[in-house]
Amino acid sequence: MSGRSRLVGINHVALEVGDVDEALAFYDRFFAFELRGRSPGMAFVDMGDQFLALSEGRRQAGDDGRHFGLVVDDKEAVRRALEEAGVEILPGRRLDFRDPWGNRVEVVDYRDIQFTKAPAIAKGMGLDAVEKSERALEELRQKGLAPD
Repeated sequence: MSGRSRLVGINHVALEVGDVDEALAFYDRFFAFELRGRSPGMAFVDMGDQFLALSEGRRQAGDDGRHFGLVVDDKEAVRRALEEAGVEILPGRRLDFRDPWGNRVEVVDYRDIQFTKAPAIAKGMGLDAVEKSERALEELRQKGLAPD
C-alpha cells in the first residue's frame, strides 16, 4: 500500500430536503425504516449498519444524472407503491424517481447487486434468507468476495 487509505464502504449519505418531517412522511410511503435519531433540521434513517441523513436546506435545482441508490429487499414492492402514490418513475431500465425536492433516487434490489451485508447484520435485518442472483454472485466471485 502506498500510504493511502482504502475506501471500504459508505457510513451514510446526507440528502438535502426542504423539510425533514415532510421528507420522513414521503419516504415512509415507500420504504419501511427505523428512525435512528434527530437533531435540529436533520433526521437519521437506519439501514442496518449504515444510515441516510435527511438535512433541511435543499436550494438547488432537481438532479438529472446525479443520484443515489437505495438498496431494498423488494424492488417491485417499491415500484408498486410509487405507482399507487402517483410518483413519476423516470424513463430507463432502472427504477428511478425524484423526491419532492428534486433528489434523484435509484432503487436497487439486494438480490441483484454485489453489495452484501455481513452475516450478523444480514440476520439482524432479516436478509439472511435473501439469495443473491447468479449475476451478483458472479460479480462477487470475480473479486474474490463471494460468500461460502
